[in-house]
Amino acid sequence: MKTTTTLLAGAALALGLAGGAMAQDEPLQVGFVYVGSIGDLGWTYEHDQGRLAVEEYFGDAVETTYVENVPEGADAERVMTQMALSGADLIFTTSFGYMEPTNNVAARFPDVMFEHATGYLRNSPNVSTYAARFYEGRAVMGHIAGNMTESNIIGYIGSYPIPEVIRGINSAYLHAAAVNPDVEFRVIWAYTWFDPAVEAEAAQALIDQGADVILQHTDSTAPMTVLAEAGAIGFGQASDMGQFAPTPRVSSIIDNWAPYYIERVQAVMDGTWESSDVWGGIDSGMVEIGEMSDAIPEEVRASAQALADSIEDGSYHPFTGPINRQDGSVWLAEGETADDGTLLGMDFYVEGMTGDVPN
Repeated sequence: MKTTTTLLAGAALALGLAGGAMAQDEPLQVGFVYVGSIGDLGWTYEHDQGRLAVEEYFGDAVETTYVENVPEGADAERVMTQMALSGADLIFTTSFGYMEPTNNVAARFPDVMFEHATGYLRNSPNVSTYAARFYEGRAVMGHIAGNMTESNIIGYIGSYPIPEVIRGINSAYLHAAAVNPDVEFRVIWAYTWFDPAVEAEAAQALIDQGADVILQHTDSTAPMTVLAEAGAIGFGQASDMGQFAPTPRVSSIIDNWAPYYIERVQAVMDGTWESSDVWGGIDSGMVEIGEMSDAIPEEVRASAQALADSIEDGSYHPFTGPINRQDGSVWLAEGETADDGTLLGMDFYVEGMTGDVPN
């Protein structure tokens, strides 16, 4: 376990730190449990940027700890338990597979607040859940992909077949097909969040199948290296991955956790923390669209930005009918939009997708 403490109380005051936080006799102890490495330049990297933002904002009123590369399962429960026993007041558990371990440990430590990313179980009043509407960003990436593919084959590296990932695939496909009806999606399931070797193999397999544009819902930059060698294009996942621009990375979906982490730490300090479920999108800033490189034609950059703007202002929902399920049955009628409950449980492909969703 690594511990980092910022001893800059004056800087925190300059940033407007609330008086209630400064009144604490001891620093608030905040722990973070990571599924990958903070150097993955993707999912875990962005969560750790949020942790660093907490330190910068609160100064010596907060001490943070983190453990990286924690497998989902029993080992996660052990790490969370150790954090709680070590005096953590608030623990952020940052992967879907931490859902049951988070709730199990929370039940044993009712005075510790737990925040679980991308899950849905809140079995105790000291558990909150939070996630980002990644599917909004996937819509924009799909729009760009559909415009830029020349082979009409777009590859997608999926992590696990859970609703979050299936939503993203469907959103990307719908918006690619909207601008290019001839487009075909090919999905390879990596069954990992972070494994550079596996991700690279998946990218190469998709290229071998004819894909010239590849999206990913895995966390490493390994696919970017493969795409660069093949002359294909891709998109930053979870973080900007801008070091691969202008190609193969032409844009990105950026997860911005910092404002939420600061808000929730402040709530614990103020004694106002309550169990909640937050699902933020482009409008809240939790999902950001990375800079579109000049490898994207100007007119496509403009239409992609217009799409992002319409999602942000609420005038457009990425899942707006008519949309059928893969078997041709009606899912959403003309003008109907998907409700959050359906989206949160999405376990099916939309019409036009090939292949089956794995069990």
